[in-house]
Amino acid sequence: MRIKLPCALIAMSLAACAEGQPIPQTQEADKPAMAIPAAPATSPTSLPVVADGVKANRIIVDKSDRVLILYDGDTEIARYSGIRFGDAPAGHKQFEGDEKTPEGEYRINGRNPASRYHLSLRISYPNAADRAYAKSQGKDPGGDIFIHGQPNGYNDPVIARDWTDGCIALSNAEIAQIWKLVPDGTKIIIQP
Repeated sequence: MRIKLPCALIAMSLAACAEGQPIPQTQEADKPAMAIPAAPATSPTSLPVVADGVKANRIIVDKSDRVLILYDGDTEIARYSGIRFGDAPAGHKQFEGDEKTPEGEYRINGRNPASRYHLSLRISYPNAADRAYAKSQGKDPGGDIFIHGQPNGYNDPVIARDWTDGCIALSNAEIAQIWKLVPDGTKIIIQP
């Protein structure tokens, strides 16, 4: 399925997830649907019910199942389905511009309430191993990878295809709930 977006929004949604990155001029505005089938995104009316005061201390992202799960210790506290990734979702991010979402263990190391996308939690990619590998190949590992919502000003249904440049995208209602449940420093494990 293809989604038709207004021209201004196409530029925003295809721009790098990184705040302040220039918009790549070589990307097509209407890319084909993702190659990996996905479950429908959780609707705002079906957000997980989480007890007051509970916070996550671990996030698991399963790219093949397209789920993001929050844990408090060994207890699952929330699950979000149908999450979206970079335009090239298979494989680990290695270089700037490869449009892949990282795989491995990282941390939530910051947040941006004024992001170009509805809220954003920064993932600590690249780590030392990512930087060393990219350097050995004479390339830049990239960075500014986030968990975020939809582009600001976008009021249509959730974008139903992979559309980021390596970030993890959810609905605005989902990221708003995650924002409250996930403190800085939370471990995130992104699995293939």
